[in-house]
Amino acid sequence: MAKIKLGARPKNFKRVVSFPLLDGTTGAIECVFTYRTRTEFGRFLDEKIAAAQAVADAAQSEAQQLATLAAAEAAEQPAPDGANVKAKAYDFQEKLQSGTTQTTADYLADILEGWNLDEPLNPASLGQLCDELPAAADAIMSAYRAAVTEGRLGN
Repeated sequence: MAKIKLGARPKNFKRVVSFPLLDGTTGAIECVFTYRTRTEFGRFLDEKIAAAQAVADAAQSEAQQLATLAAAEAAEQPAPDGANVKAKAYDFQEKLQSGTTQTTADYLADILEGWNLDEPLNPASLGQLCDELPAAADAIMSAYRAAVTEGRLGN
């Protein structure tokens, strides 16, 4: 049994994170995570939640504008800027999904120091992972949270 020594914090730690693929098989990525104490993780989450709230507030404002345009269109009134509600709604959904993908990629960039993929760990590859394999991104975030808050080895 390993002797416990308080204050001997590691710089990082590794976990193999498994997740379901779209074809029904299981994928896995070995992740090198940044070590944080529970308190540091709480501070980290507070910062991420505040940033996400700002994005959500902007999305809500845009959604309200779309609702106003849709109501004007339903009442057969011309839109104030000649906008096409359907086109704006499609653009809104694309921006919303893209924003969510970027927020997740930014989160991963702040918790990962490395991985065993052939692609380099950078903003572009993180964005691609979040866009193409959202289950992988969710599994990585869950594994990190469990490791730093519960000290669990598994996923």
